[in-house]
Amino acid sequence: MGPRLPVRRKIHAFEGALIFMHDTRHDRYILITPVKDEEKYVEATLRSVVAQTLRPHRWIILDDGSRDATPEILRRYALNHDWIQVVRIERDASRLPGSAEIQAFARGYEMVAGDDFDFVVKLDCDLELPPDYFANLCERFHADETLGLASGMYLEEWNGQWVPVTMPDYHVAGASKMYRKQCYIDIGGLVFSRAWDTMDEIRALSMGWTTRNFPELQFHHLKKEGSGIGTLRTNVMHGEIYYLTGGGGVFFILKLLDRSLRGKPFLIAGSAMLWGYLKCWLSGQPRLVRDSEAKIYRKMLNQRIRTGVSNMFRRTMQRREA
Repeated sequence: MGPRLPVRRKIHAFEGALIFMHDTRHDRYILITPVKDEEKYVEATLRSVVAQTLRPHRWIILDDGSRDATPEILRRYALNHDWIQVVRIERDASRLPGSAEIQAFARGYEMVAGDDFDFVVKLDCDLELPPDYFANLCERFHADETLGLASGMYLEEWNGQWVPVTMPDYHVAGASKMYRKQCYIDIGGLVFSRAWDTMDEIRALSMGWTTRNFPELQFHHLKKEGSGIGTLRTNVMHGEIYYLTGGGGVFFILKLLDRSLRGKPFLIAGSAMLWGYLKCWLSGQPRLVRDSEAKIYRKMLNQRIRTGVSNMFRRTMQRREA
């Protein structure tokens, strides 16, 4: 006979056994999708979600005033699947990433906040997912109790080839973000800002959660990043986001150099990003981060610099030895 467990550990073991016995409940996830004018891609996303081996508990799709065939496509799927619910939103203002999009997401979350679920996903409607995508992502959360939000890695088509879009380890693909429910509650939901996609990670990390992407869980992003508002406007937005999230100076200089040389349009991309930053700074726009959160973010960025320099040095030494 093995050693006797203390009462507290016995209770925890019993609770763990109950969770295992009710594993279907332990994998309950809800999708929330803001969408607008995605007739070209939306059906691919609908098909791939319907084909998931682990089906979502609910899928709330918020049609943010589409003027193309998107509403009719959504209606057909909602009629055939009672767990899909479509909500129509009418707006006069233009829809930019992180503004009306996140307001629509927040409205969807209010509709499900009282439900019994474990994870909530912000899912875009220009994706194609493998059938086991969400089942595998749930497994990653079960394996790490500190994991607060995560995604797979997305691929985009370039010159006829599907190319993985690499991200820092801590970054989660905004097109398919899965949040542990408690983490989402802890961070106070998503900020109504174009910087939402970084602020959620900063706040989660500051509260002791971990955030990451899993390169082995791949999905297709059918519409290239930035194509909705244009590359120039996207670069300006990235500069604004960097200011709002309190990133450090050294990393920003390196980022500007990289964007100028490798971004599009050549040289202008970096200038556009610099203008986005300066515009916020000159207007005295308040940052979204507290000092403690900015410190955590800068520490992560500085670690990326150190890792990059270390990798560059190692590759140089390997070439010399060869």
